[in-house]
Amino acid sequence: MQDQWKTNAHHSQCIVSFSGGKDSSLALYHALQTGKVIGLIVMLEEQGQRSRSHAMPLDIIRAQADSIGLPVFMASSSWVDYESKFIELLRQAKQQGAEVLVTGDLDMPQHGCWHDRVTQQVGLKLGMPLWLRPHCEVVEEFINLGFLSVIVTVNIKLGMQVEDLGKVLTLEYIQELEHRGIDPCGEGGEFHTTVIDRPIFNKAIPVPQGNIVYHEEYAFLPLELDQI
Repeated sequence: MQDQWKTNAHHSQCIVSFSGGKDSSLALYHALQTGKVIGLIVMLEEQGQRSRSHAMPLDIIRAQADSIGLPVFMASSSWVDYESKFIELLRQAKQQGAEVLVTGDLDMPQHGCWHDRVTQQVGLKLGMPLWLRPHCEVVEEFINLGFLSVIVTVNIKLGMQVEDLGKVLTLEYIQELEHRGIDPCGEGGEFHTTVIDRPIFNKAIPVPQGNIVYHEEYAFLPLELDQI
């Protein structure tokens, strides 16, 4: 079954777990190329104003989905009821024709995979087109396809710097990160990105940068949707 995780989305109707960052955007790109995507799944914090995974503002998530041209299946949750709310969204997606849940995970273990367990409960297959691919290969593909993304969260204790906030992912920049001993995909929690343009977007997302916010070992670059 695990061998099929990379290809389950081929010629199938998919729902894509979407964070607005580079990995889920690249997984969405592959799902759009090989199957039919009926929508995006986004889990929100309890207040329903930011995403649970990357604290992405709701208006930016909606702007991304609008530019991509896909509906969003959303639910607010705490970590306590996260799984039950996620499963309910999967059931809704299945009722609308979804056959596969696609995620942007790279290093998910073969056994004990949470996404595999919840999809089996609902009767969906799991698709992970980036699974087990070399991290450098994945981020290079992302950049070479023309995606435009910016660093919005850094973990200072893991080698990132405040000066990294706002930087665009380029081939030169990921080489710099590797020289600093940082995973180019940020899979160790070193950084998070927000994707704002191409090739799955019909128009760029205008996001002026706010003032840097600090919390424990993290520094955040708030983005706000430009309404003009």
